[in-house]
Amino acid sequence: MATKLILDFEKPIVELEKKIEEMRSLTGELDIKSEIEYLENKVNDLRVDIYKNLTRWQRVQIARHPERPLTLDYIHNIFDDFVEFHGDRGFRDDTSIISGTASFHGKSVMIVGHQKGRDTKSNLMRNFGMPHPEGYRKAYRLFELAEKFGKPVITFLDTPGAFPGIEAEERGQAEAIAANLFLLSKLKVPVLVVIIGEGASGGAIGIGVGDRILMLENAWYSVISPESCSSILWRSWDYKEQAAEALRLTASDLKKQKIIDEIVPEPVGGAHKNPGEMFSIMKDFLEKEINNLSRIPVDKLVKKRREKFYKMGVWHENKQ
Repeated sequence: MATKLILDFEKPIVELEKKIEEMRSLTGELDIKSEIEYLENKVNDLRVDIYKNLTRWQRVQIARHPERPLTLDYIHNIFDDFVEFHGDRGFRDDTSIISGTASFHGKSVMIVGHQKGRDTKSNLMRNFGMPHPEGYRKAYRLFELAEKFGKPVITFLDTPGAFPGIEAEERGQAEAIAANLFLLSKLKVPVLVVIIGEGASGGAIGIGVGDRILMLENAWYSVISPESCSSILWRSWDYKEQAAEALRLTASDLKKQKIIDEIVPEPVGGAHKNPGEMFSIMKDFLEKEINNLSRIPVDKLVKKRREKFYKMGVWHENKQ
């Protein structure tokens, strides 16, 4: 049986849980129910306290947790009648991008999302969730189909970045991402973006332009990963925690900067601790957002979407 990953800041909780298990094994010999109950309450309080005060780097670690729900998990647990579409009609099918149609509360929607693997074999098959140009071109094809048939688009972002290999550059990685940005900016259907894990650089925004951007409480979204930022500024990965603080890449940071619109709360301990609860929370958020977006006239929707992104960022004009 595979050993569960325990993050450093979770160790005090795990140690207390082990003590509780040891005490439970003695309940036949000793009357220690009150002591067990006391420790259980202490564990619950400690867990809430730890997860309320996570550092930015700790949230990055949770976003990368191998048991965290992935795009296909949300698809199979929230939507009905999912039919996957394959290929970009030009080169091949990129399995790091999942796409297809599904039913959501009786409405037909188009889903596009990054897909990682669960183990070495599946991660190699999914290229660790790093799309090639053909992945973005597959997404482009699905976005066009969504507009043609009037289907709302839902995208799930979870990638360490677009694949940086030479072959990806040879096949036009930058152009493929840019084409998606342009198409999504003018797509005449509602577009809902959900950041469920990692949202790194152009690899994420290549399917991340939308009317509403939701972000899970323990996800991260940035132009660069903390490790890469650290290696550029300090020539070492040792300063990744400082880089994470400087990048301000958490959901609360980005909500303040008006990069995202809504923070989706996670169960205490992260989405992987209680996937069923996470799916229920996500389902409610998606239903509310899709219903609201569907009421807005298309022309107004596209105009507001463009204005939303025009307003992002801060600059200073030097008049001389």
